[in-house]
Parts: sequence; C-alpha cells; structure tokens
Amino acid sequence: MLKDCLFNKIQYSRNLFKIQHSKFNISAKNFLRVNSVLDAVILRLYLSKNSKTQSTMISVTDKAKSRIDELIKAEGYTKDHNVRVSVKGGGCSGLMYDLTFDDKISPSDQVFEDKGVKIMVDKKSLLYLAGTVLEFSDGLNGKGFQFINPNASRTCGCGESFAV
Repeated sequence: MLKDCLFNKIQYSRNLFKIQHSKFNISAKNFLRVNSVLDAVILRLYLSKNSKTQSTMISVTDKAKSRIDELIKAEGYTKDHNVRVSVKGGGCSGLMYDLTFDDKISPSDQVFEDKGVKIMVDKKSLLYLAGTVLEFSDGLNGKGFQFINPNASRTCGCGESFAV
C-alpha cells in the first residue's frame, strides 16, 4: 500500500515537474537530471511492487510464444538466442519498437522471462516497456507482432510507433 502511494506520488511529481520546468526557467540539463532520477525511482518501485514483476515486465501471449518458437526454428537460431525488445526514436509518433533475436546479453540489459521466452531489454527502454504485452496477430489488418503498451499515450495507425 505504501509503495503504491509512493509510486503514484512520484509519477505525479514527475508530471508536475514536466509542466512547471518551463515556468521557472529550469535549464534543460537540470530538467533531464531530475527527470532521470524520478524515472529510476519509479522503475525501482515498479519492480519491487510485486515479486512476480521481474518475470512479467513484458508478457508474451500464447500466440506470440508459438510464433517466436517457429521463427527460432525456421531461422536456425540456437537455444542461446533470446528475444531483444528495445525502443528507438523514429516512426510517426516519435518512438518505435525494435524486436530482434540476439545471443549476447550486455551488462546494461535486463532479462525477463514469460512462458519460457526470455526477453532482453536495455535499461533505456525499460520505462517505456513496463507492463507491455507482446502479441502476434495474423488477422485481416496484417500479420506480425504487436505491442500492447499501457505507457503509450498514442500510437500511429500502423501500430509500429508510439508516444508517451
């Protein structure tokens, strides 16, 4: 309960700071420093709110897991290859998802596992992806992986980019 209150208070403070920084003529450098600290605190609280959070930071649906397994087999990847998910600048809405297979875990990566699928995420992308569900769609609107991201304030029509 206390962690939830702190989590909400810090999120509110961060949002208020984003609004107020221009009014009080705070330099962009100091704004980024404070915002980075608040982001780190929010992430730590998010990860500590629930002992299962570490394994479900990014969830994988059954359909996505099946498709990932098919791709690993079809492309000839080994058991050492995991799914790497990252967020990069670009796309219609400003940020876009990047999904690849990788067998190298860097020191800055966080590794999560859901339904037997290991997902590697770099530290910069963590805050954007907290609570995201990886889905695979093969319907009339197109075939491919989709990210259901609760942090996205808007997404583009193609679903490949988003904004927070």
